[in-house]
Amino acid sequence: MKILMILTSHDQLGDTGKKTGFWLEEFAAPYYVFKDAGASITLASPKGGQPPLDPNSDAADAQTPATERFKQDGAAQQALANTRVLDSVRMQDFDALFYPGGHGPLWDLAENATSIALIEQFHGAGKPIAAVCHAPAVFRHTKGGDGKPLVSGHRVTGFSNSEEQAVQLSEVVPFLLEDMLKEKGGQYSRDDDWQSHVVEDGLLITGQNPASSEAAAEALLKRL
Repeated sequence: MKILMILTSHDQLGDTGKKTGFWLEEFAAPYYVFKDAGASITLASPKGGQPPLDPNSDAADAQTPATERFKQDGAAQQALANTRVLDSVRMQDFDALFYPGGHGPLWDLAENATSIALIEQFHGAGKPIAAVCHAPAVFRHTKGGDGKPLVSGHRVTGFSNSEEQAVQLSEVVPFLLEDMLKEKGGQYSRDDDWQSHVVEDGLLITGQNPASSEAAAEALLKRL
């Protein structure tokens, strides 16, 4: 099993002067689900190297067993510090694709031509694609073989409008994820704020929030 995990390279939270990036739990939990199952994991990001960590995901109240494990795992830290440049990876080399969230993907991966092409190639080849929390933003411009938005007619989830309001970033983000998925024809569903909620439909697996990251990774593994 060869799994490609793509992380954001974007570190600016709009015009707030604050930092963003990827959410630690949404990387660490899936990473260990895959690693413990014996999968080969390749990490990539648009700029390569160390992806920016959302500082809020490093706060004491955001820690989980997976994040604590990561902080003791020099090999995993080294792998994360040396992500491959996204333009250098090929769909043919992998069996599945996973996107951790954090607010960063709303700015870069949602608009990244290489990421868009990879998703369309994975989907066309019948390979599963998972994205958690804000990472379903990567489907903003992707299309299926019929030329329609990739999420059109598919059951999906992602960070909800009410969760965005709860973190007071509704006016900061470039678009609201829930609204975008609905506009693209996705059949959006959600659970209560901060509860684990994972939706599988066809080759697409989506998770609502950080609490959904481990379950989303397990769902991807089952598909493999």
